[in-house]
Amino acid sequence: MKTKKQILMLLLALLVGLPTLSAQSKEEKKEQKKEAVTKLIASENYKIDVQTALPMRGRSVPLTSPYSLEISNDSVISYLPYFGRAYSIPYGGGDGLNFRAPLKEYTMKMDKKGNAVIQFIIRNPEDRYEFRAKVYPNGSASIDVNMQNRQSISFQGKLDMKGIQQTRRLAGIRMTQVPRHRKANRQYRLPHRPLRKFLFGISKGFH
Repeated sequence: MKTKKQILMLLLALLVGLPTLSAQSKEEKKEQKKEAVTKLIASENYKIDVQTALPMRGRSVPLTSPYSLEISNDSVISYLPYFGRAYSIPYGGGDGLNFRAPLKEYTMKMDKKGNAVIQFIIRNPEDRYEFRAKVYPNGSASIDVNMQNRQSISFQGKLDMKGIQQTRRLAGIRMTQVPRHRKANRQYRLPHRPLRKFLFGISKGFH
């Protein structure tokens, strides 16, 4: 009888502790995502996939085609649509925000909230482009582009996390490696419903 009571108390304690373990697991995932995003941005080899355009005037425009802004070594690859007013452009419309150019005047810093703030300027015969991107710890991103010959435009998207594999190799971390504490935590991820049925069955035996 005493043994059954001890088992019941242990299981009740485990049940009470499950929400805490679940919260810890979510916090760990959040921190791992934040670290992965920071490393990817710091590698200066990353791509932001864009899903929404926000013209200076008018409503936001959902993008169904794949558009992106990519930083690759010493180059920037801009494949972005443009919606807005142009003041002075080449005959035929020009290339707009579709170009590949050397990456110069590039800066990246972390703000107080842990967001990566990226700024760089691109010049070509068509225009001068001032980019300001912000990448948040969860991987979501915003991009603002100011130009001399066109109205400004903004975009919303997310960081392409497929680049994590390359970043982790640079950091000497294998993708298949799982920290020991993560493996240990998996032992405590018991489904709530079966555990409640089990406790109910034990409690019936005490009556």
